[in-house]
Amino acid sequence: MMEERLQKLLSRYGLASRRQAEQMIQAGRVRVNGNTAHLGDSADLDEDVVELDGVPLRKEPPKTYILLNKPRGYVTTLHDEQGRKQVSELVAGCGQRVYPVGRLDQYSEGLLLLTNDGALANQLTHPKHAVEKVYEVWVSGYHPGAEEALTHPIEIDGRWTKPAKVSLLWKKDQTAKLKVTISEGRNRQIRRLCQVANLTVTRLKRIQEGSLVLGNLPTGKWRHLTQEEVEALM
Repeated sequence: MMEERLQKLLSRYGLASRRQAEQMIQAGRVRVNGNTAHLGDSADLDEDVVELDGVPLRKEPPKTYILLNKPRGYVTTLHDEQGRKQVSELVAGCGQRVYPVGRLDQYSEGLLLLTNDGALANQLTHPKHAVEKVYEVWVSGYHPGAEEALTHPIEIDGRWTKPAKVSLLWKKDQTAKLKVTISEGRNRQIRRLCQVANLTVTRLKRIQEGSLVLGNLPTGKWRHLTQEEVEALM
């Protein structure tokens, strides 16, 4: 092995995201060779003893990749002060501690990837890779030209979104079902796009992320990714 930053090491072991690992280090929860670690420290597990909350890091756990069909009403945070239902409850039997890749808000459903592979998670969520995510969106208040309006960039948290790809799947009076593709994971991006276009979202379901497709997996159920699916994501 070779030395690597502690936050990268903790992330690679599936113990936390890099940002969470930085917070753990700053909180004094990480020690190297008995000494409290500081942000920016590095370690080599072949030479050093790294502890999190007094527990030494052992052999790297096997990489686990899970596809969950998230139901509505569940949050993707692993610690919720409001006591809401968490997706971690649905995958508790997978045998490893896994983390959601990206976000899917409480009232949205569909494809959610969970893994303890920090490198892959970072790759899929980093803006420079622009991984496409495909959603089915049911709306009310539909009007001619709404699809075009949804493709226009909007400003979220001081930055403009990239144009979305939108197609109409069906419509009946003022209700419609749309297919929306985005390459970012901005906060409530599709709901905000619809709001600007004077549409009300009644249901939002993610059906694809990169090469990974939800398929006919029942709501609330999960499965391990195949080796082919993992290689395609990488």
